[in-house]
Amino acid sequence: MSIFTSINDSALTVLFTAWGYDMTALELVAVITSLIGVWLGTTGKQIMWPWWGLSSALYGWLFFDFQLYASALLQIVFIAASIWGWFGWGPSGAKSQVLSWRNRALVLLIGILVWLAITPVLISWGAAAAKPDAFGLVFSVIAQIIMVLEFRENWILWFVVDGAYTVLYWQQDLKFTSVLYIVFTAIALRGWVAWQRLQITISS
Repeated sequence: MSIFTSINDSALTVLFTAWGYDMTALELVAVITSLIGVWLGTTGKQIMWPWWGLSSALYGWLFFDFQLYASALLQIVFIAASIWGWFGWGPSGAKSQVLSWRNRALVLLIGILVWLAITPVLISWGAAAAKPDAFGLVFSVIAQIIMVLEFRENWILWFVVDGAYTVLYWQQDLKFTSVLYIVFTAIALRGWVAWQRLQITISS
């Protein structure tokens, strides 16, 4: 048995069973770090990015084991974004701003076209739930980019994406992660309100 296999088996050790669901060590730690990272994101503080990167690495590992390849690839984007965001925001944190209606429409159109383009690729790879997983991949990347660029609309996209992931992960028997995404959906609403106040504070 290789070292990696041994580590993987240890990470996937079931810590406890709740309502018939087996909670592994890997999923539990990923959930905790994700909650911390996302909550810190609503505050616009730079310290969110290390937590974001760590939780992304853990979830990349977990999703790969569940053959959710788009979700696993997405975590690589998140890790890169955590580095970009750390230096982009700087010690002062995010300075909230808004997209024009034209740019909002452009972002939506690009997202839909890319989603339709990559779905057949994931199907050819034998990915589980290729269509919803591709949707989450595309619009999470867009949300991540405009979050790093400090546009408040990132929280609207996160709200939609997190709602879609709630359903996807429940169907793929990642029920604890699905519950986490329900929380993320609620946090996205808080993020929208908090960044609006941040924008008002900065501009005043």
